Amino acid sequence: MDEQQHTIVSYGTLTAAWIALLFLTALTVGITRLDLGGYKVLGALTIACLKGGVVIAFFMQMRYEGRLLRWLLFVALVTLAIFIGITFFDVLYR
Repeated sequence: MDEQQHTIVSYGTLTAAWIALLFLTALTVGITRLDLGGYKVLGALTIACLKGGVVIAFFMQMRYEGRLLRWLLFVALVTLAIFIGITFFDVLYR
């Protein structure tokens, strides 16, 4: 029977990830107050991607998974980003 290794993440690492999420949330709120035109959505989506990456890496422990699983997640997220980007270009040029 295969034995799985469990990675124990320290409270300090999880606290740092939580503080990073709080900072990114404050940055998202700050971007909404600026007049950036169409770039406001791009900035908000970029910050949302960073926040999602922090959650996936630390709280879902993807950082400690194997290379194949990380690449599959990367391909899925890039495909999702392409579809979202195509949708925004469609809405932008209507």
